[in-house]
Amino acid sequence: MKSVDFAEFNPVRERILDALIKVSNGPRSRARTILGVSERLDHEIDRNVEARQAPCAPAGEIYTGVLYDALEWSTLTAAQRKRAGSRVAIASALFGLLRPTDVIPAYRLSADTTLPTIGTLRSAWSAIVPDAIRNAATRGIVLDLRSSAYMNLGPVPEDMAERTVVARVLQQRGSKRVVVSHHNKATKGRLVRSLLGVGRITDIPDLTGVLGEAGYRVELSPGRNDSSPWLIDVIVDDI
Repeated sequence: MKSVDFAEFNPVRERILDALIKVSNGPRSRARTILGVSERLDHEIDRNVEARQAPCAPAGEIYTGVLYDALEWSTLTAAQRKRAGSRVAIASALFGLLRPTDVIPAYRLSADTTLPTIGTLRSAWSAIVPDAIRNAATRGIVLDLRSSAYMNLGPVPEDMAERTVVARVLQQRGSKRVVVSHHNKATKGRLVRSLLGVGRITDIPDLTGVLGEAGYRVELSPGRNDSSPWLIDVIVDDI
């Protein structure tokens, strides 16, 4: 854990990792049920068992999937990676929050998992993640790209609502707009990549302007009340 940011999380991280290793090292059928994976993903359970001794790499390289494919971490410039290391936080079921430059092992654990001796991961993280967000984002805006499951691990504090923006990806289909689920991650990965190519963004109008200049069609709406964040719709024709 020495090379991972948000060191205040380390006691909780250690408890979750201990529980994860114990489950993964137990009866395989039970581990599959708890972790919500099929037999074809047994190799990921094996990774959990070896997590403390496994080779590590920056989180931007370890995490895979649609969002990270679109981000293309390996092709970012040195300046973009430096910005990511101070501006981007990744929500993690095991680590709470991470920087993409933090060095971690590969593992399998989802936000909605309930671990023996830990309980729900929301119960483990929700009391401490909001304060960490506040401490990390002392100025400027917060663009929250997390899925609902990871938002539940620790929302952005309500007293930061006026400078927080939650992004939603909508696909234009003829005259209709529909919320997309899985593949919205690709758009979010591209958004992060675009934002890493510019200087510091100071306020919400600045954010919408930068996204517009990057070719995104966006629509900004205020929160429902003073404790609700702003909403920015990113409208795309293709996912």
